[in-house]
Amino acid sequence: MRLCCSSASEDLGCRRGDFSRKHYGSVELLISSDADGAIQRAGRFRVENGSSDETTDYTPGTWRRTDVHLENPEYHTRWFFKYFLGKVHQNYIGTDAEKNPFYLSVVLSDQNNQRVPQYRAILWRKTGTLKISLPYSPTKTLSVKSILSAMNLDRFEKGPREILNPEIQKDLLVLEEQEGSVNFKFGVLYAKDGQLTDDEMFSNESGSQSFDKFLNLLGDTISLQGWAGYRGGLDTKNDTTGMNSIYTVYQGHELMFHVSTMLPYSKENKQQSERHVHVFHGIGFVCSRLKIFSEESVPLFGPPLPSPPVFTDHQEFRDFLLVKLINGEKATLETPTFAQKRQRTLDMLIRSLYQDLIPDLHKNMLNRRSFSDVLPESPKSARKKEEARQAEFVRIGQALKLKTIVRGDAPTSLVTTGLCRKEPWESQSFCSTFPYETVCADSWGQSLLVATEAAGVMMIDDAQVLPPVQVFDKTMVVKQIHVVEPQDLLITRADKGKDARLYVFRLSMLKRGLEERQLVRTKCDSRENKLEKTKGCHLYSINTHHGSELRIVAAIRNKLLLITRKQPRLDGPGTLAAATHSPVDQFQYIREICLCDPPVVMALVDGPTGENDNMICVAYKHQFDLINESTGDAYRLHHVDANRVNFVAAIDVYEDGEAGLLLCYNYICSYKKVCPFNGSTPMIQSNASDLHFSWNQMPNAIVCAFPYILAFTTDSIEIRLVVNGNLVYTAVVPELQLTASRVSLIDRWKCPIMMGHDYNPV
Repeated sequence: MRLCCSSASEDLGCRRGDFSRKHYGSVELLISSDADGAIQRAGRFRVENGSSDETTDYTPGTWRRTDVHLENPEYHTRWFFKYFLGKVHQNYIGTDAEKNPFYLSVVLSDQNNQRVPQYRAILWRKTGTLKISLPYSPTKTLSVKSILSAMNLDRFEKGPREILNPEIQKDLLVLEEQEGSVNFKFGVLYAKDGQLTDDEMFSNESGSQSFDKFLNLLGDTISLQGWAGYRGGLDTKNDTTGMNSIYTVYQGHELMFHVSTMLPYSKENKQQSERHVHVFHGIGFVCSRLKIFSEESVPLFGPPLPSPPVFTDHQEFRDFLLVKLINGEKATLETPTFAQKRQRTLDMLIRSLYQDLIPDLHKNMLNRRSFSDVLPESPKSARKKEEARQAEFVRIGQALKLKTIVRGDAPTSLVTTGLCRKEPWESQSFCSTFPYETVCADSWGQSLLVATEAAGVMMIDDAQVLPPVQVFDKTMVVKQIHVVEPQDLLITRADKGKDARLYVFRLSMLKRGLEERQLVRTKCDSRENKLEKTKGCHLYSINTHHGSELRIVAAIRNKLLLITRKQPRLDGPGTLAAATHSPVDQFQYIREICLCDPPVVMALVDGPTGENDNMICVAYKHQFDLINESTGDAYRLHHVDANRVNFVAAIDVYEDGEAGLLLCYNYICSYKKVCPFNGSTPMIQSNASDLHFSWNQMPNAIVCAFPYILAFTTDSIEIRLVVNGNLVYTAVVPELQLTASRVSLIDRWKCPIMMGHDYNPV
C-alpha cells in the first residue's frame, strides 16, 4: 500500500519544552571526602532527584508508569540468536575499500509469525553491527550488492563471498555476544543516617529492618553454596564472598545483587576492601535513598525519575528501579571508555576469524549466489549435496542455540513480564470498515478528515455512531491536509502538477454546512478559497508552534513562497459576518526564495525571538539545508553520505525553548541542535545533545509522540525513545499505512492513526 501524504510527519513537532531533558537530571560537580575531610574523588555526574516539592502540580506527559521500559531489549536486538541460529541462512565475507574485513548474514524469515516474510541482514564490522530488514518479493531476487548498498557499503577491496562452513555460526554468535551480557550484577550499599564516607558505610555489619524490606523487594535471598544459576562473580563453592545473596529474574534477565552487609566483614581492614571490590566492581549499584547518579559521559537513559519522586506502590517502585538499573548498565557500555574497549575486541575477533578463513577463500565459495535461490539449476547430485549441507548447518546451529539457553545466556526478555499494565501503543479501533484507499488525513476534534481519490474528502466520527460523511466530492483531489483548530482553519493542497494549488477554509463554515446538511462542496464551489500565487505547488509545510502568526511555506518547483496569516480578532461586532467569508484575504505573501533544487521534505523552525530568526529546513539532493526566512540565505545542516537518499521527514523539536531538528532519511534518524542563533546565522555545530541512530526498517513516515518516536514502515511500527533513540518495541501490522495523528486531550501526547489491512483505520 502506498504511503499517504499525512500531516503526521509534518505537523507533529514537539511543542516547546516537550523535548527537554531536564526530566533526566542535571550535570553537577560532585566531591567525595574521607573521614578526615580530605578530597578523594571529584567528578561531573548527572544527578536525578526529581522534585522535592511534593505540592508541585503534576504535569501530564512528564512521567507515567507506562514509560517504564527496558531499552534495546535483547529479545528484539539479538537478531542472530533469535532469527538466524539453527535456521537456514547465508553468511558472506569480504573486505571494504579500507581493507577491513566484514561479514554479512542474511535470512528470509516470517516476522513474528505474522505471515509477513522479510529479509533480515546483519553487517558485522569493527565499528559495530548494523541490522536492517528488507521487504520480500517473490518476483524480485535480492542480491548481496543491493543489501550492502542499503547498508551504505558500496565500495570493496574484495567482493563478498559465501562461507559454506556451518561452524561459522559459532563465531558469529561470539561476535553478537560482544553487545553485552543478558544477565546483570549490581552492588547494594547500606548507609545509616549521618554516615558520609565510604569507610563508614562499608563497616555496617547488618542493615535495618527497612533495609531488609528493601532487599526483599529487590529479590529472593539465596544460599551461594552450590548455587547453579547466574552467580555474577560470587563464589558458589567456598563461601569466600559470603553465604547468602539477593537474586531475581526480571523479564528474562537474571540479576545478582552484591549486598554490602552480606559480603565478608573484616575488623582488621578499616576500608573493607573486599566489600569495595564487589559493590563497586559492577557498573551500577543501589543505595537505599532513591537518587540516580551517572557519570557525565553516560548517555541519557530512562525511565526518568518522576516528579515528585514518590512511589506509593511497591511493585511499581520495583519495576522502576530494576528497569533503571538495567538500562543504566546498557547506557554505560556506550561511553567512550567501554565503547573503545568493545571496538578493539570486536576488531580483533573479526580479523582473527578472517585470517582463519583465508585458506578457504578460493575453495567451496560461491561469489554471486542469490539469497532466495538454492542452486535451482544445479544437477541433481549437487542439489543432494546442498541439502545435506543445509541439514548439517541447521543441526549445528540448533545445538549452539540449546547450549546458549542451558548456560543462561539466551536473550529471553519477553519470557516474563513485570508490572501488568496497558502499554501506550496498544491499538484501538477507530473505524472498523472504510472502503476507500486513503491519500492523506488529519484529525478534527474527535473526528477524522480523510482524503480519498474515489470519494473525495470524508469525515469519520470517532464514536462511529454516524456513517462517514462526504465533505468535498472527488473533484477536489486533495494531496495534503492540515486542520488548524486554534485558528479555525483548514489548509489543503489539491490537484497535481501545474494545476495544484493551496486552498484555505474556515472550519466553522464547513461544520455549519455539515450541520445544515448543505450540498457537498466541489472544486468549483471552492474557487474563492484558492491562494492564487500557489499554482503549481508540489509541497507545503506550516509552523507547528501556533502562536500569534501562522506561517506557510509553499514549494513550487525550486521556489519557496512564504505566506503568513495574522491571528484574526474574533471579538466585538461583525464577528459573525466576518466568519462567513473566505479567509483568503487574511493571508499575506511575504517573499519568494529560490533554491538550487526542488525540496522533497520541508519543516519550519521557530527562532527563539521570532524576529528575523525563523528558519526553513529543506531536504534535496544529498543534504538538509537551513534557509533564513528573512534573507533567503542557506546554511548546510547535514550532508547525507549515501549513493541513494530516501528523505522521510524533518521534525522540529524544542529543548528548553531552543530549536532542534530530527532529520530522517534512509534508515537513519539524526537529531541536530540548531540554537542558539547568532543574529541571522544559526550556530550549526556538533553538540553533546546530538544523537544518531538507525531504524531496523526503512520508514515511510515518522511521528514524534513524546517520549516516543515512531517509525511507520510497510508492515511494522518501530517505537523508540526520542531522547536517546533506544528501541522499546516493534509492532507488526501487515500492509500498514500511516494516515494521521492527533494530540490526546488527556495525556497531551500524539496518537497516530494508521490504515491496516483492507484499508481499515485502527
